[in-house]
Amino acid sequence: MSSSRLIGVGVGPGDPELVTVKGVNALREADVVVVPVMDTGERGRAEATVLHYVPEDKVVRVVFALNERTDHARREAAWDAAGERVAELLEQHGAVAFATIGDPNVYSTFTYLAQTIGEAVPGTVIETVPGITAMQDLAARSGAVLTEGTEPLTLVPVTAGATVLKEALSGPGTVVAYKFGRQASEVAEALRETGRLEDAVWGSALGLTEESIRPAADLDGSPLPYLSTLIAPAPRDGGRGGKL
Repeated sequence: MSSSRLIGVGVGPGDPELVTVKGVNALREADVVVVPVMDTGERGRAEATVLHYVPEDKVVRVVFALNERTDHARREAAWDAAGERVAELLEQHGAVAFATIGDPNVYSTFTYLAQTIGEAVPGTVIETVPGITAMQDLAARSGAVLTEGTEPLTLVPVTAGATVLKEALSGPGTVVAYKFGRQASEVAEALRETGRLEDAVWGSALGLTEESIRPAADLDGSPLPYLSTLIAPAPRDGGRGGKL
């Protein structure tokens, strides 16, 4: 039975200043910090953020099938290999941190790793440190208000399909869409069909030099970065406090 700790640390959407104090402490106190990379090997957003706070020799790069959605066998093989590597690290170290963009409990790679480790290394203590999400950062940078009063908030990954997004946009609350870059034209059409285009805003590379924040009305169907985020605020016409 292991007595090691695996800590999923949310490092925010890209701006290193948005890592919480608790997150920085967790990264620095861990024996090693695992960062996910694709098999192409380029430095990911989580790794770039982590390197602002810990030395490079403390960082362990582990390959995950982050962009694999169609080849189930390849994805499972990659997950197994990644789990084995992290299990080895847990056998060698008392505390292993895993850095994930955004929050470790919101559409995060960490969720699947934690499930794998829970089965492969019984007794491992699994913890998470929350992180700032892309929707919070985009709201702050664009001035879009996520919720007021009794409004609901719906978060939709557009990888689930445009139909799911249309259903959410047909409701009364704010809708946030994640991972919509490759389906930007379908998203624009859904906004138009539901009358939610005018106040919507999208952003990508938040907090980075290549940051882009634009009105959704500017969407012309061209593909955007995969990790683009959209906010379609709830219709509001009741004045201040109208939704209370």
